Amino acid sequence: MDGIIINFRLGKQTKYNNHMIIKVPKIDKKEKTKELLGKKVTWKSPSGKEIKGEIKSSHGNSGCVRAIFEKGMPGQSISQKVNIE
Repeated sequence: MDGIIINFRLGKQTKYNNHMIIKVPKIDKKEKTKELLGKKVTWKSPSGKEIKGEIKSSHGNSGCVRAIFEKGMPGQSISQKVNIE
């Protein structure tokens, strides 16, 4: 299953570099995100390196999820695909 990274998780004065908001194309309700909790997420950089993370919670009411990655994500990862296992 694939998802698309939408943005970093943002606060009023903070940006969490390893928290990313992910949109999964077939999921459009908050209730449907419960089946994704705990699944592993992998983003592959253009140079071939992989950064792994895990889906921790839902984000909003439109079916987005929040994933926490093992280290900070680069800005070029926004609008790119991730693999959800």
